[in-house]
Amino acid sequence: MTGGDQGAGELVVVATPIGNMGDLSPRAAATLQEADVVCCEDTRHTGQLLARLGLRASRLLSVHAHNERERVAEVLELLERGERVALVSDAGTPTVSDPGERVISAAIAAGYKVTTVPGPSAAVSALVVAGLGTARWRFEGFLPRRGADRARRLGEIAVAPHPSVIYESPQRISSTLHDLANCCGGDRRVAVCRELTKLFEETWRGTLDEACERDAAGAARGEHVLVVAAAMAGERSAPSEGAVQSAVASRMAAGASRRQAAAEVAADLGVSKRFAYETSLARNGQ
Repeated sequence: MTGGDQGAGELVVVATPIGNMGDLSPRAAATLQEADVVCCEDTRHTGQLLARLGLRASRLLSVHAHNERERVAEVLELLERGERVALVSDAGTPTVSDPGERVISAAIAAGYKVTTVPGPSAAVSALVVAGLGTARWRFEGFLPRRGADRARRLGEIAVAPHPSVIYESPQRISSTLHDLANCCGGDRRVAVCRELTKLFEETWRGTLDEACERDAAGAARGEHVLVVAAAMAGERSAPSEGAVQSAVASRMAAGASRRQAAAEVAADLGVSKRFAYETSLARNGQ
């Protein structure tokens, strides 16, 4: 240990509702009420949440994606003074596609007690209602928006032996569904969960092709969690042509030549360079 000692401050990671206010546990409410400081992504958002629940924290401190690195020292100072610090995100469990990892890692490294009040998580909520298996699964969070990193992640999902959980915004749900259909094959099963725990909560189950058709027909928008079924044994050993084509196209869009993109995709997906190159030509009818 390099910092705190027995009886010094404590960092408590608190899960907050992802929609339904009734999902905040009594212990979470008590922790937020009693904390000396509540670290949160947006002080206005968390302030409104506490007000709706009839709670009042001593102090709110913003810790978000753009300032977390700078806030670490301040949080450690609070812990050194023996204060109890609660850490929340705007919704759900902190650090799950939300800020908080740097603060938690620094507190652990400094020797302070770090504990949690568990609760809502969009990823787990979607997984258990998807019906695609829960014994082992992959959390993908938000996929990269474009380029080689997106292609690589899509390729990994296409051959994954376990269900994959993906977060997506309403603005990009359409493109992600189509990219997944190209990579995984249109007959791959998927659960599309929208607005979990909220008034218009909806879980739709079907194939990726059907999901794309439904989206084109003007399906309702909102925050989404996708659960993509695991690849079958044959799919794991041989990525589909669609997966290879999409991966090559994404790398080319990022600036790589066709030959370079094909070589990178071949290495990532375990296919021959010739297959990757010729498959990409076939997609463009060349």
